[in-house]
Amino acid sequence: MLEDNYAAVQKKIAEAAIRAGRNTEEVKLIAVTKTVNLATVKRAATLGIRDFGENRVQDAAEKVAALPELNWHFIGHLQSNKVKEVIPHYGLIHSLDRLSLAGALQKGADRSDLTVEALVQVNVSGEESKFGLEPRELVPFLDQVKIYDRLILKGLMTMAPFVDDPEETRIYFRRLRELRDRCRENHENLMELSMGMTNDYEVAVEEGATMVRIGSAIFNAHQ
Repeated sequence: MLEDNYAAVQKKIAEAAIRAGRNTEEVKLIAVTKTVNLATVKRAATLGIRDFGENRVQDAAEKVAALPELNWHFIGHLQSNKVKEVIPHYGLIHSLDRLSLAGALQKGADRSDLTVEALVQVNVSGEESKFGLEPRELVPFLDQVKIYDRLILKGLMTMAPFVDDPEETRIYFRRLRELRDRCRENHENLMELSMGMTNDYEVAVEEGATMVRIGSAIFNAHQ
C-alpha cells in the first residue's frame, strides 16, 4: 500500500536522524514522481506529502498544472531552453551545474519578475555519467554567480554512485557536507544538502541531508 510505503520511509528517516543526533524535522522528504501518474500523486498528497520532485519538464507538465498548491522541485538536468517553463512552476531547482544555466535563470527571472531558488549540483564521486561541478570548481562558481541578483543559492546537491551496499555511499555524502560547511564561511545562505535516494537515503540522513529524493520506495507498484 502507498500509505504503508510512506510510513515506512518516514520511520527510517526518523531512525536515521536519531542515530545521528539530529531532529527529524530537519529532513524534508521529496517524493519523486517522474514515473507516477496524476491520480497517484493526488493520493500521495492526501497522505500529507507536500514536496514532489520531477526531472522532465514535459512529462511533469500535467501534474504540475493540476496541483499548483504543492511544492514542486525540479531535480533533473535542466536545459537552458526549458528555463522559461520551469521558473514559474518550481519552487526549487536542484540541478544548477554551469554558469550558462545561471545566466539563463537570471534572464528568465527578469522576464517573469521573479526570483529563483536553486541548489548547486556537485559531482562528488567524479563519475563521467553524472552532471555537476567538480568539487574544486565550486568556490569559483559561487563567486561568479554573485552577479545574478535574481538567483538565490540555497545549498548543494549530489548523486552518489549506485552500489549494492549503501554504506559505500557515505564518503560522498560526507564530502558534500564538508564542502557545504567550508563554503558557508563566505556564502552563509548555503544551508541545504539534497542527497540520498531510495537505495541510500538513510546513510544520507546520517551524514546531514536536509532533503532526500525518494521515488520507488514510496511509489513502486502503486501507479
